[in-house]
Amino acid sequence: MSRARVKICGITNLEDANAVVAAGAEALGLVFYAASPRAVGIEQARAIALAAGPFTVVTGLFVNADPEFVTAVLNQVPLQLLQFHGDEDLAYCESFARPYMKAIRMRPELDVAAAIAQYPSASGILLDAYRAGVPGGTGETFDWARVPQFSTTPLVLAGGLTSANVASAIQATQVYGVDVSGGVESAPGKKDHGKITSFIHNARHAAA
Repeated sequence: MSRARVKICGITNLEDANAVVAAGAEALGLVFYAASPRAVGIEQARAIALAAGPFTVVTGLFVNADPEFVTAVLNQVPLQLLQFHGDEDLAYCESFARPYMKAIRMRPELDVAAAIAQYPSASGILLDAYRAGVPGGTGETFDWARVPQFSTTPLVLAGGLTSANVASAIQATQVYGVDVSGGVESAPGKKDHGKITSFIHNARHAAA
């Protein structure tokens, strides 16, 4: 299997952003959702995005955001990827003319293949644990056997990942990438740099 890529989400400060880049993550995430304890303001987001360098994919996470708000963020923050975690439909996701990743919450009754097929233009699909009323960041895993083994769209696994289980998750699912936030934190919105390093190390060696 090829090496799974790593995204560290919920970055709120330059110190943590620098740690993510130094540890070798392919992407970092900025949360533009006011209800999240990891939400970041536009000014701070811009500073983080500019500090990330050209080879780290800076991702903006939105949840059912007004299009005007997304556009305002894009006008001020150099995002390379948009990540939609709400009920956004295909037309909405495509309307910003940027690469996007659509999150799908793994409800028990969900037809996963059908849900993925609704977003044929997505750069990737993120599969996350489901909890009613919570759009993400639950800290919970789901049954990895539900991850499709064959998908033409790159799949990213999220939900309850830590350095202790990320290698097993990658080996079980063969996903394109993994996305973590709470699993590498000392407190919501504050990353533990040792946990970041361990997580990426274990993800890298999952295919060994």
